[in-house]
Amino acid sequence: MSETPRAGRPRFVVRRSPVHGRGLFANRIIAAAEFLCEYKGARVNWTEVLDQLPNNHSQPGHTFFFDVEAGVVIDGSKGGNSARWLNHACSPNCEAELSNGRIFIYALCDISPGEELTLDYGLILDRRCSRKVKEQFRCRCTSPDCKGTMLEERRRKTQLCGHGEAR
Repeated sequence: MSETPRAGRPRFVVRRSPVHGRGLFANRIIAAAEFLCEYKGARVNWTEVLDQLPNNHSQPGHTFFFDVEAGVVIDGSKGGNSARWLNHACSPNCEAELSNGRIFIYALCDISPGEELTLDYGLILDRRCSRKVKEQFRCRCTSPDCKGTMLEERRRKTQLCGHGEAR
């Protein structure tokens, strides 16, 4: 799996990641602000998503959902592309931009060949975050700036969670 520009080597390839499962890795130099790809998949509503979650006991918290607008999510596991393999990092080298209900991935900085492409998921859940929930969303990025979680930092006294980008 890879995304190929109009000419030349694919910009990135999918392979085993030291962060989690599979990941996307630069296959050539990627310049800061360069467009990488669109996050694709089936459009589903959050009700459908929540109905599916309890059935995945093997990897709780592991999904390919990306929140795009009120009640709508892109499910990268259904008709998605290799963008679904973008892993979380607390110091990411890519960012996701929402435009007209679509998600576009751009490089935040220059990226060297072999470097894993990452996003800060900044997940927000719609409930209090117990230790068990926090463990499900533990970060494995190994960055010196690692926050220890894929969850968005608390903004209020009690951390409440809404729907955010989830993989």
